[in-house]
Amino acid sequence: MDVHKDYMETVIQSVEKMIKSQFENEGTGHDWYHIDRVRRVALQIQKNEGGDRLVIELAALLHDVSDHKFNGGDFEVGATVADQMLVKLGVEKSIRTKVSEIVKNVSYKGSGVADEMKSIEGQVVQDADRIDAIGAIGIARTFAYGGSVGQMIYDPEIPFKNNQTVESYVNDRSHTINHFYEKLLLLKDRMHTQTGKDIAEERTEFMKNYLNQFYKEWNF
Repeated sequence: MDVHKDYMETVIQSVEKMIKSQFENEGTGHDWYHIDRVRRVALQIQKNEGGDRLVIELAALLHDVSDHKFNGGDFEVGATVADQMLVKLGVEKSIRTKVSEIVKNVSYKGSGVADEMKSIEGQVVQDADRIDAIGAIGIARTFAYGGSVGQMIYDPEIPFKNNQTVESYVNDRSHTINHFYEKLLLLKDRMHTQTGKDIAEERTEFMKNYLNQFYKEWNF
């Protein structure tokens, strides 16, 4: 009987319960189902790419605990909240440190900002999170979030911006279609793992086809 393994499974179940309770009625596309999809995709990537499964699963569950989009633009506080949750559950410091580092760096910070994810575990979780931002579900989530912050669907008079800084990405507001060009279509080339790249290729093509249809209807 592996006591440590059984204990960590209990920890995962406890984190899952807390996160599900916090996010189950969320309406911007960052709901419990998003978090669970990120977890499932991350674990699928882990099978091919390696990395510590426990760290990956915990980080996937906790990656949105205090997202900068909802806490006033602070990219640091999520890591602190995640660590505090794991402390209460008695998780050892070495695991907490790895998970917190992933939560701190998982967010996209602008098209002109390089990623800072160094560990394979972090790269797996970041790929999984970005995979859920693209494709059919990604499109739905994008418009859900845009509507929640009062963005127009599209304004042809407002062009998208290249090489955005963190400040520009966080603070500038235009319309939701621009988000495809400022983030979503760029994610394919920012995947870390081969598994992530393969999944992103198909979903990116779907988004391109969607945009072609969108403009066809817009200009009808």
